[in-house]
Amino acid sequence: MNTVSEADVWIDSHCHLWDNGAELVAEARRDGVAWVVDIGTDVERSIAALERARTLPGVAATIGLHPHDADEGPAALDVLERLIADASAAGAAGSDDGSTRLVAVGECGLDYYYEHSDRDAQREAFAAQIAMAHRYELALVIHSREAWEDTFDVLDAEGVPPGTVFHCFTGGPDEARAALERGASVSFSGIVSFRNAAEIRDAAALVPADRYLVETDAPYLAPVPKRGKQNRPSWVRFVGEAVAAARGVSTAQVAAETTANARRIFELDEPAAL
Repeated sequence: MNTVSEADVWIDSHCHLWDNGAELVAEARRDGVAWVVDIGTDVERSIAALERARTLPGVAATIGLHPHDADEGPAALDVLERLIADASAAGAAGSDDGSTRLVAVGECGLDYYYEHSDRDAQREAFAAQIAMAHRYELALVIHSREAWEDTFDVLDAEGVPPGTVFHCFTGGPDEARAALERGASVSFSGIVSFRNAAEIRDAAALVPADRYLVETDAPYLAPVPKRGKQNRPSWVRFVGEAVAAARGVSTAQVAAETTANARRIFELDEPAAL
């Protein structure tokens, strides 16, 4: 067993484990990552995330339809809602099979940069998943890229669920304030460490201590000094170091604050000894 101090415990609040999940989780736990939140982006990947949460220590899952896949439409959303309902019922019944590790709806939202799905379909899928988060009292994980105005409009129309998180935050101070005003939290990825990300660092500097998270978004967006490599949950500490520099605080403080915030938002248990 590693002897990881409390000041060096992290939670990767957003990653995609996929096929090599067991290896990545074992590595992350050796490096002080107590929990990883494995993100569903369609039906197949949501089912796989739930299975990893059931079988791997320190893994929680989300169920969602990514804006890139929003054209799959109501049929996919119906399947996802059945998955959420079944997992929520198992949790309410006190199941100990890992099903209670369903912690959020998403990743959902709007992406007008790639626009792989029709914009109307994206907005409809986003609104439907916000409604699911309300119905099942789950957190909401939002993807928003070059779609801030519409993202906020849909949120305002549907109501912002408690525990809403803007993942892989790519806005600046104005977008951060707009998210905070709506009660949401923001999660910073490895982009915050990139040289051309001054506005994101400005946003990281202003977010209150109880309203921010860190994530890898692995296997994407490896942080400096690992940029250009395939990202891994164990590298979330490098994101934390960049956020700490932006906030003018110690890395240990960022670890403590973001771990507490992630545990609260996703209702994660106290991590087992690492």
